[in-house]
Amino acid sequence: MSDEKPAREPIGEDARIDALEGRLKAAREREEQRNSPTIRGADASYRSGNRVLADLLGGVLGGLLLGWLFDWLASTAPWGLLVGLALGIVVAFRNIIRSANRPPDR
Repeated sequence: MSDEKPAREPIGEDARIDALEGRLKAAREREEQRNSPTIRGADASYRSGNRVLADLLGGVLGGLLLGWLFDWLASTAPWGLLVGLALGIVVAFRNIIRSANRPPDR
């Protein structure tokens, strides 16, 4: 467009510049990998805590409901309710232990 010279002259090939570009590229890749959307830290702890709470509440409430339903159908109050509660607690703790022994999600 114009006859003006560029502000900088092109730099010739230099091993230091090539090494610097390689290090910059490696640093960018590490930074992208570090900032990738993986579940870590507080997010993973929050999710696992919610999972434990849901397993515990679901097991206990489900056992109570099924025990009460059995009591209502078979007229065995309060034994169905107590057995259902105990089974619900056992199932809840089994699920919690299984999720604790599972490797973390990526």
